[in-house]
Amino acid sequence: MARLFLFSAALMLAAGCAFAEGPDAWPPKSGGGTEWVDKSTGHRVIRLSRREGANEVFYFHQNPFTAAGDKMVFMGSTDKGRCAFTVDFKTLEIHQITTVNTGFEVVAPKSRQLFYLSGDSVFATHLDTLETREITTSPHHYAWGRGFSVNSDETALAGCYCLGEEQYYQSDMPRKQWIRAIWEAKLPNALYTVDIGTGKVEEFYRENEWLGHVQFSPTDPTLLEFSHEGPGHELDRMWVIRSDGSGLRNLHARTLPQEMQTHEFWSPDGTQIWCDFQTPGWLEQTAPFLRVFTFPKFHLGSVDARTWELARYPLKMRHASRHFNISPDQTMFCGDGEGGSFRLCPSREWIFLYRLQGGRVKAEKLCSMAGHSWKTGPEPNTHFTPDGRWVVFQSDVGGGTQVYAVEVGGTSAPR
Repeated sequence: MARLFLFSAALMLAAGCAFAEGPDAWPPKSGGGTEWVDKSTGHRVIRLSRREGANEVFYFHQNPFTAAGDKMVFMGSTDKGRCAFTVDFKTLEIHQITTVNTGFEVVAPKSRQLFYLSGDSVFATHLDTLETREITTSPHHYAWGRGFSVNSDETALAGCYCLGEEQYYQSDMPRKQWIRAIWEAKLPNALYTVDIGTGKVEEFYRENEWLGHVQFSPTDPTLLEFSHEGPGHELDRMWVIRSDGSGLRNLHARTLPQEMQTHEFWSPDGTQIWCDFQTPGWLEQTAPFLRVFTFPKFHLGSVDARTWELARYPLKMRHASRHFNISPDQTMFCGDGEGGSFRLCPSREWIFLYRLQGGRVKAEKLCSMAGHSWKTGPEPNTHFTPDGRWVVFQSDVGGGTQVYAVEVGGTSAPR
């Protein structure tokens, strides 16, 4: 707890000391400051990736933090490729911890290790000592899967692959076309585990459906959630399975045409699997020459991992996000906006804070993302810090992609 206090205190001190010299509002001027107050919201924003080059956060459901909350890992460009760096929340110092091209990254919070894939080898690097060991060599086609997940007792990693998907990524097809093409190709896919101690790799589930978003439960070391990937409106996405291949279960079968669930994530206590839950708009003919259009409806959805019951919490379209996340104490959610894709809808170019009130989702704007490249730039991918007082995200608002944190309490919050 003392380290968590030091973390927040360090960020507040750094932010407070630099306001007079930094830019007055978001976005910062080109090459500008590292701390400021967003005039539109009153919340403090601080740049964490204080180094040259492009820098990025982990994907929204990949843990980047130590359990103590004193360090976070982010990824940065180097002459060796994409490498990992730590930021010390007590000092805001940056240290490079890998010197090889690094992918599939995830932090084991208790053992303070970064697990990752480089080439065909799985590695572990300690965040403090930088001691690195090769855990195993994986088949070459594993490199085209998606990131690792580490289980709750930090004894195993899990991942997935889709055999032959690289030909679609490397084609000239637009994104929507290659997503559909991979889904329709029904390529061989598998889920696998890596024993961290022995290096044993075991494929425990195979099917000819495109798989992704493999996530161990944060409390049950053998339970995983994964998804069926593809055109989101045309598939039943959310599934769970045990790491021995047993217990396969579809969490929700669609009840409406064009209904969609996406970007699922676990609650910290392992009782809920949350997701972005959308139901379609309709063009309904109410009279021979009269049609009524209803907008799509947006929700935070959750499936109870004990009863498998579904709950949905409505939110306004203008408060939608591409990815949601949940605070460690489970009292708040954050989201990374979506850049207004509907002309009749007000802009959603914000980092949002959400709370559940009366069965609905209430939103607060944390900081503007008006200059972010929504169509071509990085997804912001929000994360709560372990003490729940900051939301970390990435943006190219200031030019190249960098990692930032916005304070949840704002400038008037009690200290």
